Amino acid sequence: MFDQLTILIAEDNPVDRMLLSTIIARQGHQVLTASDGLEAVALYERERPQLVLMDALMPLMDGFDAARRIKRLAGDELVPIIFLTSLSENQALVRCLDAGGDDFIVKPYNPVILEAKIKAMHRLRRLQATVLEQRDLIARRNQQLLDEQRAAKAIFDKVAHAGCLGAPNIRFRQSPRALFNGDLLLAVQAPAGQMFVLLGDFTGHGLPAAIGAMPLAETFYGMTAKGYAAKDILRELNAKLKQILPVEMFCCATLLDINMAQGVLNVWNGGLPDGYLIRPDGRRVALVSRHLPLGVLSPGAFEPRFESHPLALGDRLLLLSDGVVESRNANDELFGEQRLLATLDANRDPARLFDEIEQALLAFHGQLQDDLSLVEVDLTEKLVPMQLPLSLGAPNESRPMDWSAQFELRAASLRTGNPLPLLLQVLLQVQQLRPRAGAVYTVLVELFSNALEHGVLGLDSNLKRDAEGFAQYYELRRQRLAELTTGHIHLELEIRSGDEGGYLRIGIQDSGPGFDVAHVLGERHGVDSLCGRGLRLIRQLSDGFDWQADGRGLSVEFRWSAHA
Repeated sequence: MFDQLTILIAEDNPVDRMLLSTIIARQGHQVLTASDGLEAVALYERERPQLVLMDALMPLMDGFDAARRIKRLAGDELVPIIFLTSLSENQALVRCLDAGGDDFIVKPYNPVILEAKIKAMHRLRRLQATVLEQRDLIARRNQQLLDEQRAAKAIFDKVAHAGCLGAPNIRFRQSPRALFNGDLLLAVQAPAGQMFVLLGDFTGHGLPAAIGAMPLAETFYGMTAKGYAAKDILRELNAKLKQILPVEMFCCATLLDINMAQGVLNVWNGGLPDGYLIRPDGRRVALVSRHLPLGVLSPGAFEPRFESHPLALGDRLLLLSDGVVESRNANDELFGEQRLLATLDANRDPARLFDEIEQALLAFHGQLQDDLSLVEVDLTEKLVPMQLPLSLGAPNESRPMDWSAQFELRAASLRTGNPLPLLLQVLLQVQQLRPRAGAVYTVLVELFSNALEHGVLGLDSNLKRDAEGFAQYYELRRQRLAELTTGHIHLELEIRSGDEGGYLRIGIQDSGPGFDVAHVLGERHGVDSLCGRGLRLIRQLSDGFDWQADGRGLSVEFRWSAHA
């Protein structure tokens, strides 16, 4: 198929100009003519021809300068320039190409060769136009994809950041390689007052790496709000990811269960670099990875085992993804664990450690090249108990209620079950209890833990007087619970309400030998003591606290008035 072109001829010799014009016109093209370089540039700017035949040596402006100007005016558009020259030296021909020429033809002109060169340059123009069209199409599609990802990320951020990442005691820095980060950071305060912090690192980068983040975040926040224990949350997260992720994908993660009321840190690390528990004097405890990542093991094979450490005010917790130690500089050197440890060793003020690690990373490589997450939890102040939302589906109006319920958990259920989330949901149907949901759940947890650990399992709280005994206490707890074959815990709940107010009474009994409640409450412990906190916390949070003489049963009350 013939394509008519507009061709500009820049030639100072009138005879050659007329000869070329005749040849090209006979080939079916439209011809523009110029007698010097300045006129050629002006004609190109006004008419925008598709091809230029340029004499190299012309007055006012030679063909070399004219070619450079035309190429600048053309921009991204390809306008082939064929030089017309009587020059034969190699250096002169090189000048033609360096000036922006795409080809040259030597005088005298051969019409057949000239026609072949024009057709070749036109094919090149069409090819370049196709490339530009595809480039623009790719750019539009890429922008469309980015817009869709931004919309998805906005939704994801509302889910992933639904917890307490904005709390003043949490600092974090995330540097994604792409719009979506393969790293995931979640934090929330549970009904019992403890804080859960989850740092995850999915395999890969960008949107594919974030594919499991949404269900993981929804499960995490949903279960923590209902009061599930950390081990139950981990089981569900692993089962969910094992179900939805492709075989080659998984999530390295660290989960912190921070309970300042009890002075306990429970930590599970599956595949992430070591985190650190940093004392006010700079001493640090490594939070080592001892497990496979989430989404690798089947639900039946997955058994979350937490390590327990004593906590005190002034402690700090540091977590990091492998993007920190595996980031590389311009020389392709790893930042590495040794540089991180050197930064930790050089620190003299734990309050500045987070900033010093950031500065060390920037000094090492300047620009982050991988998904990178750095998290610090400052425990210099006690966590404030959370207030659960009042809109839990039950009517907001106050209605008289009068009911009681009894539960008995035996050995098999005690080994694997946790009734507290279910009990909390039942109790929060009582509208008057909702403002004190955190306190109610905290008391439930303490009562149940006391009955299980000291009653059924026979653990001695005095073990927790130092860090070594603390670790021994929780290892014994794990062992005895796994081997439990006898024993039970009996729970009683009673709700009474009327025109003047009402109360919740919680009673708990266990199959253990009992203990001297008054003696435990009367003991005085130093600030570093790691035992005896539970009963004092129960008495502090409840409106009434009583116990059986043999110490095998405790009861508490939460009261409200009709005008509260």
